[in-house]
Amino acid sequence: MSEISHKPYYLTTPIYYPSCKLTLGNSYTTVVSDVLARYHRLLGEDVFFLTGMDEHGQKIQRTAEAAGMEPQAYLDIQAEEIRALWKLLNISYDGFIRTTDEHHVQAVQTIFERLYEQGDIYESDYEGWYCTPCEAYWTESQASEGVCPDCNRALEWTKERSYFFRLSKYGPKILEYFKSHPDFLQPTSRMNELITNFLEPGLEDIAVTRSSFDWGVPVPIDPGHVVYVWIDALSNYISALGYPEAETDPAGNFKKFWPCDVHLVGKDISRFHALYWPAILMALGLELPKQIFAHGWLLMEGGVKMSKSKGNVVYAQDLCERYGVDCVRYYLMREIPFGMDGRFSDRSFLERLNADLANDLGNLLSRSTAMLSKYFSGRLPEAREPEAIDEDWKTVLSVSMADYRRAMEGLHFNQALAALWRFISRSNKYIDETMPWILAKDESKRNRLASVLANLFESLRQSAIALLPFMPDSATKILSAIGISLDSEAEIAAFAKLGTYENFETSVKIEAAQPLFPRIDIDAELASLEDENMSSEAAVSVSCKTTSTAEEATEPPVSKAEIAFEDFEKLHLCIGRVRACEKVKDADRLLKSTLELSSGREVTVVSGIAEHYSPEEMLGKQVLYLENLKPRKIRGVLSQGMLLCAEDGDGRLVLLRPESDVDNGSEVG
Repeated sequence: MSEISHKPYYLTTPIYYPSCKLTLGNSYTTVVSDVLARYHRLLGEDVFFLTGMDEHGQKIQRTAEAAGMEPQAYLDIQAEEIRALWKLLNISYDGFIRTTDEHHVQAVQTIFERLYEQGDIYESDYEGWYCTPCEAYWTESQASEGVCPDCNRALEWTKERSYFFRLSKYGPKILEYFKSHPDFLQPTSRMNELITNFLEPGLEDIAVTRSSFDWGVPVPIDPGHVVYVWIDALSNYISALGYPEAETDPAGNFKKFWPCDVHLVGKDISRFHALYWPAILMALGLELPKQIFAHGWLLMEGGVKMSKSKGNVVYAQDLCERYGVDCVRYYLMREIPFGMDGRFSDRSFLERLNADLANDLGNLLSRSTAMLSKYFSGRLPEAREPEAIDEDWKTVLSVSMADYRRAMEGLHFNQALAALWRFISRSNKYIDETMPWILAKDESKRNRLASVLANLFESLRQSAIALLPFMPDSATKILSAIGISLDSEAEIAAFAKLGTYENFETSVKIEAAQPLFPRIDIDAELASLEDENMSSEAAVSVSCKTTSTAEEATEPPVSKAEIAFEDFEKLHLCIGRVRACEKVKDADRLLKSTLELSSGREVTVVSGIAEHYSPEEMLGKQVLYLENLKPRKIRGVLSQGMLLCAEDGDGRLVLLRPESDVDNGSEVG
């Protein structure tokens, strides 16, 4: 067994802002981080994988108050929900930090005091635009139209006494560091954007406290202020390692793991991690992280980000419960080139599952185990007879696994899986080339048949080991199905020899494996999903959404084509009154409302608003109704139009209604 290196390796996700249920896009970063953490553990390294929650700020305070709760009680519930999601997704984190943790609060206060005492923080007046969702200040020139340059939402004019961090002081140093460390921020395009748009024009000092709300870390020298998000949130990466107490403790985690090997973040927060965070670290006299990787977004069909208001939200929990955790993990890692924007659609998801998992990997397992069970009663003979054709298969094994390793080291996860699947496809082709069913008919070919099957089982063994970072449960099931059981040290040893051919052996009797990834009837499944879809047509068409997290709030404005007045005239909008309402059977989010229009005419509308309104609350309300939407059946109920809603910053859908009662059927236009 090879010696384990125990080299420290530290990686982080951003800490998530718990304003609403995390989407598949939010989960993507954490799945990527888990794959990377598992990969480095298989290299024998001592991994510390950190994730957590950003729990302070005005938006959290407002959200909790709107829910009738104290902020801490609200956050405790959110923390359990996020932990439950990470457990479902098989996320093997080593640390889960919350910025309300006592040690973190003390660390932030110590950091603030140190920066203040050395003159890197000073007190001054701030007057200008502020974006609550992004928790960002903007100058007049940056926000000339009164909207946030990042998220395109309305800004608030703020005037208050604040403490400022001398970010401008560190701009030249960061620019020099960028130029001398070209791999510091990846992809390179992100670094070029920051150089052009921020560093070369010159950084401005940033406000780092607020006094207009109190849900945050109190400023130790001025309790009327709370420490603003970027010092508070960004400091989690060192406070989680015990900083500042561990700064002088050679046996502590800080000395062991800092500087971080890689911060994994979304591209929308690259500026804060690659400019603000290095400046803070420079001011503290600490080393900078070795790398920051700002990946792209997970977009939906049409190239737009997930948004409840657009009705295109996909949740990892729903996909996992329907198709299995490893199917979701595989799709995210295989379909999306890391660093670039990726696109999700139900069809591409199902096609990937069928082609790669059911057809290629699943068939290789089921065919190989079935043939061994049938031809040798599940026990592989020791006598083997190799032939020349085996050498090409071995070459593909060696080359594919070498490509796999190079791709993993470069964080090119989809390329690593593509390399692995070249070998899996070659192994399936090997079955067709060697035709074991023909060999089985000739007793003199028994040793040759044993050699062919042994090679197929070696294919499965190598493939499963390579899949351990990506699909840990499925990889373990494959190994178990071929009679292999590995502890963590044995996994490390096997991973070290990945790509090196071994004569497959097992003392376990092999049974024909059940399908690990059953094929899906794609057309039938898409029809079923369409029937269950509660998104745009069943729920909302108008949004006034205000996002509440720095992680999510930087959603770019969606470019919408202009329409002529004649196009608008095609919409028949009117006012209807809800005369009856009930929940749709077996659909937790659907309400069936009966609307009275003019002359006593009634229509039925199915809406995805049951999480926001009870049937009793709906009765008697006048609502805005789109009448000439093509009717469609939803859960067996014919829906004749759409109720129009807005979505607030907490994700609540609010029915659009007239200011005062009007005649039923009154037209809107």
